[in-house]
Amino acid sequence: MPVETLEKGKKICIDFYKISFKPTFNGQTKYGQGYYDFQEGGLAFLKPGQVVFTPEDADSYIGLALYFHPDFIRNYPLGKSILRYGFFSYSVSEALFLSAREKEVITQLFASIANELDTNTDQFSQDVLVSQIELLLNFSNRYYNRQFLTRKAINNDTIGELDRVLDDYFDSGAGLKNGGITVNTICEQLQVSQRYLSDMLKSLTGFTTQQYIQNALIEKAKQKLSATNLSVSEIAYELGFEHPQSFSKLFKSKTNLSPLAFRTRFN
Repeated sequence: MPVETLEKGKKICIDFYKISFKPTFNGQTKYGQGYYDFQEGGLAFLKPGQVVFTPEDADSYIGLALYFHPDFIRNYPLGKSILRYGFFSYSVSEALFLSAREKEVITQLFASIANELDTNTDQFSQDVLVSQIELLLNFSNRYYNRQFLTRKAINNDTIGELDRVLDDYFDSGAGLKNGGITVNTICEQLQVSQRYLSDMLKSLTGFTTQQYIQNALIEKAKQKLSATNLSVSEIAYELGFEHPQSFSKLFKSKTNLSPLAFRTRFN
């Protein structure tokens, strides 16, 4: 449906995967409670069931969009492997910004797909289109990994804020009241999507978000074991464990020592 036939700012829930490519877009596209900012040009990804809003300024909306239904790829390996393309679960501020060379590659890929769609359909058409979509997704994966590295300073700020959130939680005694800190709680405070944070941490540190939290928890446990007279059970409760045995099991899996053995060895 053409943009101009829709009311500005109208809410839409799509049933398709959508890949938006805006090489020279000067403006913002509303998504959820925020906006994608494409002043640099780039790619954005949506999966079925996500809510979008029609542009408030249709005149400045210049770009391309590829839509494909889950059924189109269902009988291909991509039907299952598409779940590993985490950027379909990224949130509003996590679009992929492209370099000039990357824009050329993406432009060529979109042109190839458009050319195939304009070709008379035959028994190989769907095979070719699915392979082209998968190639586009693989290049997007590559460029996202590059973005994690080239925007390392920004991402390091996010990691620093993550460390602060974890320190505050472990030191404030919040674990006694609320239990263990969750990935969802962290992402809400950092205002990032769970998948983006995990992928970013994996790229820069080698750990998923859950692994990163566990490592931070073990370091905090070591501090408490070495610098306080709290019992192992008291430390476990402060760190959010319901059962001290679960804490002891995790500690030993990470250090090859029980909490008591660590305390004795440290002393």
